[in-house]
Amino acid sequence: MKVKKKYMAFLVTICLVAVQLVGRAAIGPPTVDRDRFDYVTAISESWKRQTLLKLLKTRYLDAPVFMDVTSVINQYALESEITLNFSWQDINTQGLEGRGMYTDRPTITYSPLMGENYARSLLKPLPVSAILILAQADYPADVVFRICLSSINGLKNNRYRFVDEQMADPAFYEMLDLFRSVFDAGGIAMRSREINNKTKMVLIFRQAMDAAQQVHVDRLKNLLGLNSDVWEFPVVHGRFAVSDQEIAVLCRSMLQVMVAYSSFIEVPASDLLELRVRKGWPETGVGLVHHQPLLRVHHASSEPEDAFSAVPYRGHWFWIDDRDIHSKTMFNFLLALFSFTERGRSEPEAPVITVPTN
Repeated sequence: MKVKKKYMAFLVTICLVAVQLVGRAAIGPPTVDRDRFDYVTAISESWKRQTLLKLLKTRYLDAPVFMDVTSVINQYALESEITLNFSWQDINTQGLEGRGMYTDRPTITYSPLMGENYARSLLKPLPVSAILILAQADYPADVVFRICLSSINGLKNNRYRFVDEQMADPAFYEMLDLFRSVFDAGGIAMRSREINNKTKMVLIFRQAMDAAQQVHVDRLKNLLGLNSDVWEFPVVHGRFAVSDQEIAVLCRSMLQVMVAYSSFIEVPASDLLELRVRKGWPETGVGLVHHQPLLRVHHASSEPEDAFSAVPYRGHWFWIDDRDIHSKTMFNFLLALFSFTERGRSEPEAPVITVPTN
């Protein structure tokens, strides 16, 4: 009987030691592979849902405040202790004690976007260079210009405003099609040049190799009011050009881009009747490429099952359908635009919220 109990105590001891070894193997280097992908997935999904929520708030004239995740710190600790006591004298006694503690202590730091950072990130016009870089990075030039530009050399884009809307100049849409056609054919190049001791982006037109393409180039330059004998034009930020040898681009701010996106969000009819929200962008001429909605956001009273991103708001669920390739593409383009805005300073600003999550 004593031998059997010794054997059982030995087995229990082996099991506890094995548990310790397994616990130790679960922390350290193996956590990098697990945690990195888990946190990337969580932050990515949170960013999508936050952006969709801010579009909804913009649609309902609510304050689109952003909360940035500035740092994620994860700490692990494993403590264990085993005590064995055996005694065989007049009375047979055994003692086995074990204690273990596993701690997972992630600390996530949030920083609200407000004050100077808010003005710089959402109200400041997008950089001209960033818009041209997006076109150069194989984003369709007509899509980039439709979303990011207010005007180019006096040709006005659609104006999505909090109080009313204004349709674009017909020549603006023609310019979009011509610019993409000439650009895709290799007829336009973009470079950075030193002009008057300042670095500026320059648009260079190349003489077309065939007569048909030359007609497009000539028409594009005519629409923009450019000198037909000049082939290199500096790009400046402004509403109109001061000469026929430069291209003036008036860029939208991120807030203007968000207003443009949010105007296509579908809202409950009751909210329109009760004047809780204004009517969205009129879908006149939806058969035309440049009149298509930037994205489709649906709504229902219950949570959707197949959503690319979904958020609850004002008693309803709003979502982008995972099968809607166009809306997903345009939404991801919006996320890319946020990467071109200055979202912070070298020194953190208060208030900063640090939350231990356990």
